[in-house]
Amino acid sequence: MTSSATAGELFRLVHSGRAGSRADLARLTGLSASTVTLRVDELIAHGYLEEAGPGHSTGGRRPRLLAVRESGSVVAAADLGERHVTIVLMNRRGEVIADALKPLSLLDEPSAVLESVWGSVRELAAGLDPEPVIEGIAMSLPGPVDSRDGRLLAPMRMPGWNGLVVGDMLQRITGLPAHIDNDANAMALGEHVERGQSVGELVFVKAGSGIGCGIITGGRLYRGYRGVAGDISHVALADAPPIICSCGRVGCLDVVASGTAIVDALRGTGVEVEHLDDVLRLARDAQARPTALLREAGQRTGEVLATIINFYNPQMLVLGGQLATADAFVAGVRQAIYTLCLPMSTDLLEISVSAAGPLAGARGIGTAMLAELLEPNRIDEALSTK
Repeated sequence: MTSSATAGELFRLVHSGRAGSRADLARLTGLSASTVTLRVDELIAHGYLEEAGPGHSTGGRRPRLLAVRESGSVVAAADLGERHVTIVLMNRRGEVIADALKPLSLLDEPSAVLESVWGSVRELAAGLDPEPVIEGIAMSLPGPVDSRDGRLLAPMRMPGWNGLVVGDMLQRITGLPAHIDNDANAMALGEHVERGQSVGELVFVKAGSGIGCGIITGGRLYRGYRGVAGDISHVALADAPPIICSCGRVGCLDVVASGTAIVDALRGTGVEVEHLDDVLRLARDAQARPTALLREAGQRTGEVLATIINFYNPQMLVLGGQLATADAFVAGVRQAIYTLCLPMSTDLLEISVSAAGPLAGARGIGTAMLAELLEPNRIDEALSTK
């Protein structure tokens, strides 16, 4: 960063954790100590930063630590699933101060779903004392999202949603700035944050009712040209049963290895299951058929991931979503990866279950909303008008 760093850029360094004192800011930016002090004092006066006590001395006077001020405002983040929504409220520091799991159905009208989510957000905020101001709302969706305009692109299991610019709808309903992304992207970002943003190359697999993938490269979320990078759900498997997918082809990963596919396969054998929860319960009770199907689904998912691992060579592969809670599924993924990948791609590869857990998606999309609201240019503009 050059010595022309603005107050907003100094805030970003503190917010990201790269700087914790005025001395850090001067070292990272090349600004003089007096200029840093002037801009930091301005950020403190306008409620963006605060002093957080003395830091560790390296030989001279102990530095005064800087921290993002909570400010009494939050962003709301909602991670939509097929039958539920996970909601979190996050302060400016990125800390989750409240969360809730609410039932919903994506078979309902899109406007009704968004109204319901907004009602749940307001209810969650009203339960806090004092009730915070909601600065923005973010939402992750179980379908491809065009990163250029936020338009949903042929989502599976979401009738009536295709082509909708959900962010615009959400902004009209709430009157707030809105941010939209695919759920696997949001989960990848949430996992990256949970692990202290220390993993530069990470592949996150969301395996639940559907299957998706999010990619972190160079410490940043990679969306591709249109925002559909990592969409592995329509990769066709050569030896898969000829089950027709919503895309019109047969043998796609989603229709042979997703939670919905496993439920359908069990029903076809006469086993009475309604949802993936039922399959996981049967597997925990050591029922052979559900366990075998979970392992097979993991192996098929691993077959697709093996190509990604060989091509991308990530540091970490993280499995999230409901299927990742099943040991048989995780074992199947591992078996395929270590069988099909080159040793040089796997000898330092860490394969793990999500550390962020059920809040990964909401936390990730909330982090993206915060980054947008606290973008340096926005802060500089706000300071210039006060």
